[in-house]
Amino acid sequence: MKNRYLIGIDEAGRGPLAGPVAVGVFAVKSRAILRKFHGVKDSKQLSEKQREEWFRLIRTLSKKGEAFYAVSFSRPETIDAKGLSYAIYSALNRSLRRLEIFDARFRTGKILLDGSLHASDRYEDQTTIIDGDAKEPIIALASICAKVLRDRRMVKAAKQFPGYGFEIHKGYGTKVHYKALKKHGMTPIHRRSFLRSLHKF
Repeated sequence: MKNRYLIGIDEAGRGPLAGPVAVGVFAVKSRAILRKFHGVKDSKQLSEKQREEWFRLIRTLSKKGEAFYAVSFSRPETIDAKGLSYAIYSALNRSLRRLEIFDARFRTGKILLDGSLHASDRYEDQTTIIDGDAKEPIIALASICAKVLRDRRMVKAAKQFPGYGFEIHKGYGTKVHYKALKKHGMTPIHRRSFLRSLHKF
């Protein structure tokens, strides 16, 4: 691990009816840095306020060069045209390449991925861990990066498309969301492939 990056990867926004899917990558050169995140949990187990607090620490350490992160998105159009798996894979590898621009040694780092995620074969040392966001802090931190920045995008979308409640449900299929769909129809940021059975929309 000496002089090698430890990299965590997770996604956010796999299931919503609207908005992009996001893939976060979080990396450190020393495991000692992870001590500053003692008690961190998977983003789904944290409140919005808690996620924002952890993300502030992530940004602070990033500015100091003690930690590194990148989040990339795939739009609803990509999800509809090429499928969710492709969209996630594309965003994942774009995030890794963004870190490589900063330091080419990210390519040889040890990568831990959540669930069923996989990076490009060009990254040789990668391990996929079921429930990794609950087991590995480095993956939990990647999930926080992805979730916070995706949520912020959905809050902006709520201003562009008022009446849908995107700022509340972030695009997920809540009763409020379905009610808005029945009343207003789909917006350009809805995933049409997720709504094919709902012809009324």
